[in-house]
Amino acid sequence: MAAFGLVSAAVQFGGQLLPAAMPSSTTVVSTSIFLCLGWGLLRAYPRSRIEHELRNPAMTVTVRVGDLFEEDSDLVVGFSDTFDTSTNNNTVISKSSLQGQLLHRLYADDAVRLDREINTALARTAPLARESRTGKRKGKLLRYPLGTVAVLNRPGRKIFAVAYSRMGNDYVARSSVEDLWLSLDRLWDAVYSHGQRGRLAIPLMGAGLARVDALDRESLLKMTLLSFVARSRQGLFCRELRMVISPPDVEKINLLEVAAFLRTL
Repeated sequence: MAAFGLVSAAVQFGGQLLPAAMPSSTTVVSTSIFLCLGWGLLRAYPRSRIEHELRNPAMTVTVRVGDLFEEDSDLVVGFSDTFDTSTNNNTVISKSSLQGQLLHRLYADDAVRLDREINTALARTAPLARESRTGKRKGKLLRYPLGTVAVLNRPGRKIFAVAYSRMGNDYVARSSVEDLWLSLDRLWDAVYSHGQRGRLAIPLMGAGLARVDALDRESLLKMTLLSFVARSRQGLFCRELRMVISPPDVEKINLLEVAAFLRTL
């Protein structure tokens, strides 16, 4: 309706300047409706990428549909508090999860090498507790505080492995809105210390096996963006944040609404 009013006003103004060239009222109305419908369809058509520039501080936020591991940037991958990596029989870690894909695609299924790098990264972090083997029959036994970040150095980039869920002895990872918010805050601290203000790609955390069911996917996305912008106002640590959404998740997210949300930050 707003576009129709603008088009109509423009036509009327043109008619006053060039009355002899003024088309018929039927042509004016039909043309206006056609142009407005086209504009509306373009605005409402599902998008695969949103980009927003922030001035305070100067940085870029991008939301895009894609594959996290194809990004040319540092990556964030969510882990549980035990930093389990075993995908054998999909019992502890699912091969289809981002952790499983990390092991397969960046470590060629070499869990020993991945575990070694995680242990090195956590060498100065005190475990919170230790499970008994009778209580947790498979996987790792040491538990670290939620928000612990293991920084893994890969050729040309870093992997920020952040523990934002608790791995139960039943091999079910569980998290909450409070746990995710805390973990995001600790993640930004780690990126500030190790990221060198580079580009950072992060998935939509909490929507899958971590079971943050209190929020839908769009709310989880907005929460992550809000956390990032709020932390950036305290001190710049990243020039560009890329939120990478998997194709199945984007169907449940209104990207136009997310774009409007970004403009309010």
